Amino acid sequence: QVQLVESGGGLVQPGGSLRLSCAASGSIDSIYAMGWYRQAPGKQRELVAYITSAGSTNYADPAKGRFTISRDNAKNTVYLQMNGLKAEDAAVYYCYFGDLSQARDYWGQGTQVTVSS
Repeated sequence: QVQLVESGGGLVQPGGSLRLSCAASGSIDSIYAMGWYRQAPGKQRELVAYITSAGSTNYADPAKGRFTISRDNAKNTVYLQMNGLKAEDAAVYYCYFGDLSQARDYWGQGTQVTVSS
């Protein structure tokens, strides 16, 4: 059982920056993946970025060069630093935790990111 608490969403202007945080608690195995997905109105949920317990990262094309995912293992927390935000980045961002040992997925409640002038 894993619980995820997201924070950091809000309203920013185009070109601005925002940092999302996701803290995991509960039964955390040593082999896992954590990341961020997003869902905009009228669109399917899509991967933004993820990081594994081994430190490997992966970014979706729209996030490459602008977003950075990182982690603090001591706090079981993953971060998403978003720079150069565009209107098309506006969405509900969901934290994801994948327990690779048990093949179980967990999702946060989501945090709203709005990009507007």
